[in-house]
Amino acid sequence: MTQHSRDTPQFYLTAPSPCPYLPDRQERKVFTHLVGPKAGELNDLLTHGGFRRSQSIAYRPACDQCRACVSVRVIANEFRPSRAQRKVLARNSDIVGELRSPVPTSEQYSIFRGYLDQRHHDGGMADMTVLDYAMMVEDSHVKTRIIEYRRRRLRPGSNGRGEELLAVALTDVLHDGLSMVYSFFEPAEQRRSLGTFMILDHIARARRLGLPYVYLGYWIEGSQKMDYKGRYLPQQRLSPSGWDRVSTEGDDWNEPQD
Repeated sequence: MTQHSRDTPQFYLTAPSPCPYLPDRQERKVFTHLVGPKAGELNDLLTHGGFRRSQSIAYRPACDQCRACVSVRVIANEFRPSRAQRKVLARNSDIVGELRSPVPTSEQYSIFRGYLDQRHHDGGMADMTVLDYAMMVEDSHVKTRIIEYRRRRLRPGSNGRGEELLAVALTDVLHDGLSMVYSFFEPAEQRRSLGTFMILDHIARARRLGLPYVYLGYWIEGSQKMDYKGRYLPQQRLSPSGWDRVSTEGDDWNEPQD
């Protein structure tokens, strides 16, 4: 029987299931486990190759007849917010982001639960308990952080720290960028466009850290849930020939065909 080293990743393929993003399509994923002392190095390598992380699993689409999911990463140093994005920044000028170790709290889960119930009640995460949430945050062998976004204190002597929690991002720190694993926000604050604000904040953070990219996951043209990721330009999109630059929404690029 062949023996495999713990440091050698083994890849597995899921059975077909209904696609959550495009109607009348089936999805399959290829995945591997991120464990052991080389998990961080492997996560960097796989993210660069279009994988995403969920707890101690790295996965990417491997659908038989579809290539609609396209990995995207924003070029942080070249990014300039659009007029609409500048309005979002101004609207949230009273929010401060606090970088923390990946420790789950009941305050975070309260926001998470409300977010799922309001916006993703029929999704695959809808039944997640507080223990499931804790596993999502803590079950990681890679360098990951929690960013809490709080309304800034107005009292003198508060040192700029925030008070009311409004949004949370779980983010991996890679050798070449920040990868937004999952983010959620208080659904009652919808007018703030907190999802957009968190992406803009990550781009600014990557620039300050000298990191070239912010990985946003999969852009899916025509999907209401995922099409928005194409608005953060310039960006690179992963095609069979590598990462292709897209500077404007009308740019031609080497898009994979279905």
